[in-house]
Amino acid sequence: MAEEGNSIRAIIAAFAANLGIAVSKFVAFLFTGSSAMLAEAVHSVADTTNQLLLLIGGRRAKREASPLHPFGYQRFRYFYGFLVTLIIFLVGGVFALFEGYEKLHSPEPVESPVWAFAVLGVSIALESFSLRTAVHEAQPERRGLPWLRFIRTTRSPELPVVLAEDFGALTGLFFAAVGITLAVVTGDGRWDAVGTIAIGILLVIISITLSMRMRSLLIGESADQETLRRIEAAVEPFVDRLIHLRTMHLGPDQLLIAAKVAFRPDETVAHAAEAINRAEARIREDLDDECFIFLEPDVWDQRLHETQAKPPGSAAPTAADPSAP
Repeated sequence: MAEEGNSIRAIIAAFAANLGIAVSKFVAFLFTGSSAMLAEAVHSVADTTNQLLLLIGGRRAKREASPLHPFGYQRFRYFYGFLVTLIIFLVGGVFALFEGYEKLHSPEPVESPVWAFAVLGVSIALESFSLRTAVHEAQPERRGLPWLRFIRTTRSPELPVVLAEDFGALTGLFFAAVGITLAVVTGDGRWDAVGTIAIGILLVIISITLSMRMRSLLIGESADQETLRRIEAAVEPFVDRLIHLRTMHLGPDQLLIAAKVAFRPDETVAHAAEAINRAEARIREDLDDECFIFLEPDVWDQRLHETQAKPPGSAAPTAADPSAP
């Protein structure tokens, strides 16, 4: 559960930073009339709302299992993570694109740019703090993986969302700064609109990337290869053969394990039951996740296995078949 604690600390840091940034950006917009500042302010409001949703999802995921949901409510974390991606797309990206389009056709000069640059400086400092916290909290789970691969493979929904949001926020602030600077230097308000459109495109890309990740987690993903190897190593000493293994993450820290294991025909039911119990105990000892384990005993039949392994539509060769041995 250490990974959950890391996620919560990253979320709280991002929430505090985004709340302060949202207020300062709205103040800057009121003084400057910059569409880029308005887009960034709305973006920060969306980010603040997203942190609340992630916290709510984490809290609801802790509910006790019920007869209707016997495996618990861990998927709430994936569901709320998916909601966050929709908010980034609709409230952040689409709004910024619309605002940029409007200002591109009806440009207005940026007034009191000092306010805009002051708020951008404060925002960059706060977002850098939030990103630094998220990076620090993600390090134990990342385990040396490249950042993009970590975001694409981690089973935790919160850390990828916070990391992507903070990175997007810093990049968006850079776009806003460039757009406002060019608008002030040239006196052409359309540069401010271009910066706003760039922010919108960035947020849409981040939203699509995260939504694909959250969708996969919500549908259900298997354990990673290292975890599968550890499960196999825990089971194989107690059985004659591991016929097949299926796993699915019910949540970041919750794993469903189902396997069919073979015993020799001469082994008793009592021996099989004892072996299964010892295999389950070894799995729980070797894995950090909460595990729901279902091991089905069977007798290995090579001929039946070969028949089941044949592709659909194929048949065993007959004497009339020239290819038959």
